[in-house]
Amino acid sequence: MEEFELYNAPQSICSHKVRFALNAKGIRFKEYKLDLFSGDQLKPEYLSINPNGLVPTLVHNGFNIIDSLVIVQYLDELFGDVEAFTPKEPIMRARMRSLMAYIDEVPTPAVRIPSYNMAFLVHFKNMPEDEFQDMANAKPLRREFLLKFGRVGFSENEFNEALDRLARSLKRMQEEINFSKGPWFLGDALSIADIAMMPVLIRLEDLNLKYMWEDKPEISRWLELIKNHHAFQSTFYHGSLLTEQYPHLTENN
Repeated sequence: MEEFELYNAPQSICSHKVRFALNAKGIRFKEYKLDLFSGDQLKPEYLSINPNGLVPTLVHNGFNIIDSLVIVQYLDELFGDVEAFTPKEPIMRARMRSLMAYIDEVPTPAVRIPSYNMAFLVHFKNMPEDEFQDMANAKPLRREFLLKFGRVGFSENEFNEALDRLARSLKRMQEEINFSKGPWFLGDALSIADIAMMPVLIRLEDLNLKYMWEDKPEISRWLELIKNHHAFQSTFYHGSLLTEQYPHLTENN
């Protein structure tokens, strides 16, 4: 019998990708919810299965798979007969992987900056400096990011640069959808590239930044379609959105 265990965090955009793939394919799994701001991901027992100290991690029959898009591809290879997310044609697979690389390189890291400034800053601003330094230095892959963030957040210039990268990503998204004639990145079939971009758009909407695609109806349609997917509601259960955990975001909307 197949056994799947998912270690993730409700609000983690990388966790959203994996939960969506699992739910879309109807895979039953045991879920462990980590509290990232309590340091669950840095405890020895978790680092023993994911030395990067990040979520998510999928454990399949005792084997650990890390990195969200690696996990999604793994699941699609295992269950390709259930709503396949990878095109059959080599040229379309190449195009999908190029988009995945772009999404991983540009919008995914860019959206962390407004996320931290607008939501997560409350966890750090009153933290003693030595405690903050110890916490940041304990992060295997996010040390430099957190040290740059500090206890006061990213600068206005850094924030605006992140929004610019996100705006360029949305323009690229619009162009790709138009090139394929939509409604998805690669045409009429949902792919891993769409799953990779999904939590970025949901996070921007959650932060009240949806004005960024008001002039891009292709993106609005894409977002509506993914919200209507049968896996969406079970993926974004209560506590997955920042507005459900940080009341000040709702007050500022």
